Amino acid sequence: MRLNFEQLKTFLMVVRFGGVRRASEHMHLSQPAVTARVQNLEQCLGVDLFDRSKGAMTLTKRGESLVKYAEQYVQLSDLIERDIVDPAGIDLHLRIGVSETIVQSWLPEFVSRLRKEFPNLAIDISVDISSNLREALLTRALDLAILLGPVSEFTVDNIDLPDITLNWYCAAEAVLDDDPAQLFLSNPVVTYARNTRPHRELKSELFNRYGPGISLFPSSSLSACFRMVASGLGVAALPESLAAPELAAGNVREFDPGWKPKALHFTASYLGDPQSFLLARAANIAKEVANGE
Repeated sequence: MRLNFEQLKTFLMVVRFGGVRRASEHMHLSQPAVTARVQNLEQCLGVDLFDRSKGAMTLTKRGESLVKYAEQYVQLSDLIERDIVDPAGIDLHLRIGVSETIVQSWLPEFVSRLRKEFPNLAIDISVDISSNLREALLTRALDLAILLGPVSEFTVDNIDLPDITLNWYCAAEAVLDDDPAQLFLSNPVVTYARNTRPHRELKSELFNRYGPGISLFPSSSLSACFRMVASGLGVAALPESLAAPELAAGNVREFDPGWKPKALHFTASYLGDPQSFLLARAANIAKEVANGE
């Protein structure tokens, strides 16, 4: 039996994920298949790579020594795929987590560009708040997260995306008080979902400027936010980039209370270990699409 790439890759996945179950989920293989690859690798090398005596898979000294060689082997394979192999022939899988703001903005264009460059790429998309996306990325449940960033972990590479500016909107026929304090005290503020950075920052800014007593209507759907504003249920600070259709239809209008919330800063973030030309390229495609390139 000869040493092969899939055995080494599977060995690294078991090491990184801390066991066969999570490695099998990440690789979309059955647990018996992952176990068989590791056992075949051990038979090929004639050594035990894991100590299984205590019910857990702990690396032996020879297993620890193999890790660095396996990493070099996998990185070399990644470089060959990046520089030599035709991307159209690469059959890969990418799990992407995306904030709802991006879903409403340029996600379709991003996925289209990915599929054009990697025709055989299988893509799974999850939409969630940034805190959940960050956790999923760090636990390797996601490969790439487009979220309010950056993710401040030494293992994560962050590609900065253009900021998304927020502006104030109200119903087209709304009559607003000239005094901003009275305006916000008499009109609920429609905003991002609870447990998100935009919600927390806006709540804090409104409290610091006008004190307690302002009602917030959180929503996880930006399209629902615009509909609530258009129906006169409240005012909202929402992305300028999403407002054009509502403004053109005469559903909402802008207003100026004398300040705007801080712009939203997004990143395309991915784990830098192991190195992956696909993840790096996907993050840079996200940047190109977000910049309109």
